Amino acid sequence: MNFLSGIWWSLPLVLVWATPPVTSSWWYMGAVGSSRVMCDNVPGLVSRQRQLCRRHPEAMLSIGRGVAAWTAECQHQFRRHRWDCNALERGQRLLGRLFSPNAAPVHMAGSRESAFVHAISSAGVVFAITRACSQGELKSCSCDPKKKGSARDSKGHFDWGGCSDNIDYGIKFARAFVDAKERKGKDARALMNLHNNRAGRKAVKRFLKQECKCHGVSGSCTLRTCWLAMADFRKTGDYLWKKYNGAIQVVMNQDGTGFTVANKRFKKPTKNDLVYFESSPDYCIRDRDVGSLGTAGRVCNQTSRGMDSCEVMCCGRGYDTSRVSRMTKCECKFHWCCAVRCQDCLEVVDIHTCKAPKSAGWISRT
Repeated sequence: MNFLSGIWWSLPLVLVWATPPVTSSWWYMGAVGSSRVMCDNVPGLVSRQRQLCRRHPEAMLSIGRGVAAWTAECQHQFRRHRWDCNALERGQRLLGRLFSPNAAPVHMAGSRESAFVHAISSAGVVFAITRACSQGELKSCSCDPKKKGSARDSKGHFDWGGCSDNIDYGIKFARAFVDAKERKGKDARALMNLHNNRAGRKAVKRFLKQECKCHGVSGSCTLRTCWLAMADFRKTGDYLWKKYNGAIQVVMNQDGTGFTVANKRFKKPTKNDLVYFESSPDYCIRDRDVGSLGTAGRVCNQTSRGMDSCEVMCCGRGYDTSRVSRMTKCECKFHWCCAVRCQDCLEVVDIHTCKAPKSAGWISRT
């Protein structure tokens, strides 16, 4: 069991809070009683998560934003692969069935894709909570209180100022909330998930950068004011994507306290590496139990030799080609100063989509 079933179960409430239509469900939550009522009625949360929800109800809105951020990033990173992370998005409509403890979608398996999902989702919660702290949206935190006074770097002295992102609080909150379910388990999957959750949290902090503003006559920079800020979430996604491609297969120690590498030729995983237990399915056919939507109907690249090629994407089943017309911007010219003006041009292109498996070989568990 993992924390995602809890987050996905809570997602409808969180997304309702974040949506503008305004009977304003955030206020509605207060009208029906209290945060306790709301938190007690979110299925799938363990006791520790309910406690955090009651104590920090406003943080659930931030977690909802984090879910949206990491889901979009996951889909971006896997956009050219057979498993494209869209099963998670469509799963929002089938929460009770698709993400229940009795189901086994991709994030509940021990595959490399599971490792990435745990890492990126944990990172998404860190990023969202930290950002909410800096924007004054949470009562329990604010800017990093440790970044005060003067300091020194390679360019000389500077004063801490502005609002440094309080990433230590974001990591602490994410660890408490995200890891709560895994800490109830003692099996290999729980250990794997905890490891990958931590790797995701560390990835966000890895890209914390110092930003400064100069003060002085004519920008002489006689005085600098600096603060720490998180980088765009894409940097975290790109980094974890590299870790996914270099993920290390492991087996559990005999005493059940940790891992050893499955292949002795590979190095022992560090705290920054992603780990997995089970080989990935091929994701060629629709199979809900492994979180696969199959590749039937997926657009493929006829000229590519990579994972998005028609041969690889379509799993050797072949593809259909259709000719479509679309409007594009063309003959763009720069006009002084400072505009780019383009014409609308009609473009005819061929779109290639993967054929469906023959009915005898189609496994459809929907």
